[in-house]
Amino acid sequence: MFENIALAFQSIWNHKLRSLLTMLGIIIGIASIITIVSTIKGTNDQIKANLIGAGSNVVNVQLCQDGNPVELGYSDLPEGVAVLSEETRQSLSTIENVTDVSFYRSRTYADSVYYRSTAFNGGLYGVDSHYFSVNGYRISYGRDFSAADFASGRKVAIISDKAVATLFPGLNPLGRSVDIQGEPFTIVGVAERENAFKPTINSIQDYYTYTDTSGGALFVPVDCWPALYRYDEPQNAAVRAKTTDDMTAVGKAAGAALTQSQISGGTYTYESADLLEQAKQLQQLSATTNRQLIWIASISLLVGGIGVMNIMLVSVTERTREIGLKKAIGARRRRILWQFLTEAAVLTSLGGILGVTAGIGLAKLLAQVMATPVAISVPAIVIAVVFSMVIGVVFGLIPAVKASRLNPIEALRRE
Repeated sequence: MFENIALAFQSIWNHKLRSLLTMLGIIIGIASIITIVSTIKGTNDQIKANLIGAGSNVVNVQLCQDGNPVELGYSDLPEGVAVLSEETRQSLSTIENVTDVSFYRSRTYADSVYYRSTAFNGGLYGVDSHYFSVNGYRISYGRDFSAADFASGRKVAIISDKAVATLFPGLNPLGRSVDIQGEPFTIVGVAERENAFKPTINSIQDYYTYTDTSGGALFVPVDCWPALYRYDEPQNAAVRAKTTDDMTAVGKAAGAALTQSQISGGTYTYESADLLEQAKQLQQLSATTNRQLIWIASISLLVGGIGVMNIMLVSVTERTREIGLKKAIGARRRRILWQFLTEAAVLTSLGGILGVTAGIGLAKLLAQVMATPVAISVPAIVIAVVFSMVIGVVFGLIPAVKASRLNPIEALRRE
């Protein structure tokens, strides 16, 4: 085997220009496929990160009726839904791949929230002591809620940095009061997301899909919620998974556990939004076009394979006397067959390696010039090199068989 490989490299070196031209089809085909696959993977990773938020891994489990989230601000209290307890939170924390759990109440678009005459158009949240850590918030200035705030139901609030910009432009919000449902709440802290993820916007469609146009968030201790709205309102759960890929399973498990333990009868269930499934649906929108591009690029591999077959047939013709001499001194058919198959495989493998290198370079160039997201796929690289070797074996088979079947006497006679 090693002797055949050495002979193959020697033959390629002796005919450098011819070998390079023969590999050109393989190089172009592999480079095209690597570039396309890298672009597809980069785009899919961007969609996934934009939709979920890079590294947040938080699943919101909401109370639903007939599959739709219950809007508590516009409906009666649902019957048969128990208020979530600390024991329930600890139970959810034991679910596989769950790192932390928080319960909260919310009004997505809070009404009757004002600072003086300025209305607040963001979300209002009644949160527990775990909410900020689960959702990746940190207190940028001011203070966090204390145990005394929760125990005594103090009318204090924490505001998000985005809400500061809309409700207190140019002002320090600490110590100022906001009016919530006619009750004054004092701002004691400003929260911002740690390593806040900003989606990549490449088109107007991306802008409408991913851009957050809300007015930010205002947080109050969950124990104050009954004084603002109603007692015994059901809560939602924010569940942090270990990894992004665990989010779907964690959301389903948490939803099933809450439905089973907290709901008695009725049409209510706890469900999580499957963001991974939404990402897959967005990715599948361009799947057909991507497959067509890969098939088009594969045509050049076919052309390259035909080129390999052609040059190997020429090589057999040129080396007829050499083949005849080897057979005359005892070389078996199989030895001749493997020699030419190895040469074809080495030739196309070199083309595959050069194609992979060119494909990676082209993908990086596209990323710089066209601002196209790319992600190099290691499995695609391995498959491309192996596939190029297979092409050498398949298209080198006919020339190799022809060489192995040469009659040694006829071969030695040929000029």
